[in-house]
Amino acid sequence: MIDLASLFGPIDIYLFDQLLRGRIAPGMTVLDAGCGHGRNLVFFLRQGFEVYGVDQDPAAIRAVRSLAAQVAPRLPEANFKAEPLESSSFPDHAAEVVISNAVLHFARDESHFAAMLRGSWRLVKPNGLFFCRLASSIGMEHRFTPLGGRRFALLDGSERFLVDEAYLLALTADLGGVLLDPLKTTVVQDQRCMTTWVMRRRA
Repeated sequence: MIDLASLFGPIDIYLFDQLLRGRIAPGMTVLDAGCGHGRNLVFFLRQGFEVYGVDQDPAAIRAVRSLAAQVAPRLPEANFKAEPLESSSFPDHAAEVVISNAVLHFARDESHFAAMLRGSWRLVKPNGLFFCRLASSIGMEHRFTPLGGRRFALLDGSERFLVDEAYLLALTADLGGVLLDPLKTTVVQDQRCMTTWVMRRRA
């Protein structure tokens, strides 16, 4: 029997869906923008993808480098950088797939959000895929307490930068992206909402 947990690791289920639909294929370069400890990179490392990661937390990058050394020792440590998303040293159009999973909702305000988003988007190659999961108000409108600058106090006790449908659609157009899927939101009862935003970068 295949050990799915060992093969895929704790991958986000909606990122797994992109794999199932063939949008992320062997030979592609994958960059995790805000990679944390690498929860979404296990499969790509195991399957020989060219993998990169950036996170502002040096401890997270040490963890990802350790994971890569065990699973994909062919990859140089320099593929994983402890840098802010908004000013990473990766070149423009660095990868065919850029992952932004549970990262952008930590923005301090709209200016910081825009800087992190553009810092991630510039890494996507023409015709490349941008996969993003982030907190939103979609499905629980008017149930969170506004704190200013699009930050809200959520019912689970946390604070997040929240987007909504109109905001994401406007950003899609502004960036020159094309939605590959309709916006999809998971509502966690009396706690929060998480929206999946998947775009193709125009050539």
